[in-house]
Amino acid sequence: VQLVESGGGLVQAGGSLRLSCAASGFTFDDYAIGWFRQAPGKEREGVSYISIADTSTDYADSVKGRFTISRDNAKNTVYLQMHSLRPEDSAVYYCAAARSLYRLRIKRPSYWGRGTQVTVSS
Repeated sequence: VQLVESGGGLVQAGGSLRLSCAASGFTFDDYAIGWFRQAPGKEREGVSYISIADTSTDYADSVKGRFTISRDNAKNTVYLQMHSLRPEDSAVYYCAAARSLYRLRIKRPSYWGRGTQVTVSS
C-alpha cells in the first residue's frame, strides 16, 4: 500500500499550488481520502476530505474558498488545489485513506502518506 504526495514547494503569499496524492496497493474507489497538514510544534489538522463516491467534500474553515479537493478514480489520484496561499498555510501536507469520512475526521485512517512540504513566504 502506498500513498505518495507530490506538488509541494516554495511559493509566495497569494500564489497557488496543486498537490497530488497517488494511491496504489488497495481498492482506491472504496476509500474516502483526506488531506491533513502539520506545522512545526502544532498538531496535525484536517484540511479537506472527499468521500468515496465523490459526492461529498469538506473543508477546514481556514481554507474554505481557497482550496479545492477532487479525485480521479481512473488515475487513483486525489488533488488539492490551493489558491491565495498564506504563510500560515506552511506545513507538511499528508494525504490519508479511510473507509469513511468519519474515520478521517477522527484522524484514524487506514493509510497515511509520507507528506510533502509546502512553504509560503510572506
